Amino acid sequence: MSRLNGVTDKGAGHVRRWPGVLRDDLWTARADPLPPSTWLRWLPHGVVCLAAFGVLLGDAAQLNDNGGVDPGFAFLIALAQAGAMVCALWRPIPAWWMSTAAMLVGAFAVRAVMAADGDKFTWPWSAAGIIAHLLVLLLLALRARTRVAVEALALTALATYAVQGLVGATNYQPTGQLAVILFTVAVVLGSALRGRREARAELGRQTTLTAEERARRTLLEERSRIARELHDVVAHHMSVISIQAQVAPHLVQDPPDELKENLAGIRQNAVEALTELRRVLDVLRSEHPAPGERADAPQPTLDRLEALVRNTRAAGLTVTTEITGERRPLPSGVELSAYRIVQEALSNVLRHAPGATAQVTLAYDPRGLRVTVVNTGPDREAPPSAGAGHGLLGMRERAVMLGGRLTAGPWAGRGYKVDAYLPVSAPPATDPLSRLPQDGTA
Repeated sequence: MSRLNGVTDKGAGHVRRWPGVLRDDLWTARADPLPPSTWLRWLPHGVVCLAAFGVLLGDAAQLNDNGGVDPGFAFLIALAQAGAMVCALWRPIPAWWMSTAAMLVGAFAVRAVMAADGDKFTWPWSAAGIIAHLLVLLLLALRARTRVAVEALALTALATYAVQGLVGATNYQPTGQLAVILFTVAVVLGSALRGRREARAELGRQTTLTAEERARRTLLEERSRIARELHDVVAHHMSVISIQAQVAPHLVQDPPDELKENLAGIRQNAVEALTELRRVLDVLRSEHPAPGERADAPQPTLDRLEALVRNTRAAGLTVTTEITGERRPLPSGVELSAYRIVQEALSNVLRHAPGATAQVTLAYDPRGLRVTVVNTGPDREAPPSAGAGHGLLGMRERAVMLGGRLTAGPWAGRGYKVDAYLPVSAPPATDPLSRLPQDGTA
């Protein structure tokens, strides 16, 4: 019994809230303009205004000629119906109130002069009034929530029933049933179109978010890969520091105890940092290594560029290389980034420009290294690629990380050009220990 009382109280609460809901939904004059069509721009607005002009003329004639309403009063009623159509383009809910009020005024005006033995008149809705209210409800349903459109339809049907069924008149052709059916069709159609538009807009937003998330994930993956590679380079230099700190006391005759302690502290700190760095490397290398490379392989430098070019030629791409300036050893990070940029650029040529030829140019100058990879246009259509399409993102990240820049774009018609400049922030190391293998081991 208590359960039944709870359900009853809950239902009564919903009923008590209905007036407030109706007031919030329908007692408002907020603007809700109809947006221009994507393809037709303002044509729908022009069509509605033209239809409103036709309703103005038609409704005034119907009310005056067939309904016997005074011409001036008939024109005012018709003007309200036509004005509601135009108003619905910007404020659909006030327009619905205006159209409903015009129908009621017109219906009672016709009823007052209706003769028992005269010609039958379509009542309570005139033909022009049905068209006007139909468009008003359609425009309302296109922009308002479905609940609001259904509320407006229900109140329209209730008003029609009250005028035709409860008040009634004599010698008329009823139009209430037909009008309510047409209004229902308009509301259903408008709500369906509105739902479709919102679904497409939501799909577009989700597609944009998905693309942004994919780009963000690709960026993070590329940065993780770059960090994994550069950690190997850092590990190498930490190993060098440890060895130099261990060897340095033996290069000085009778080194003071303070020097020994400082060098021992340097070596101890280097060893501890190297241990922590190896733990980080273990985490980074737990992912899948790059295709064709071992997880424990030393990071490549420009010394392996010729091998890369040979492998690319074996894959069917004609590649030429050119080196200008005085070739010299560069910091490990610069050489690694230059190698990866060339590798990615040649891979892009293989994927997206079948039949093309490529040229790799390394230009050394005192301040850095310029890497240029250009290719001619393809001689056939490229097959679908399974790549993520963010290779340029990784190349640009490598260049920016070193304080350099990278540009990529069309070149010589259908060709493509990748141009990167990698500055050298510090002079290259000349110590023999710097030639140790760069695999992160001491």
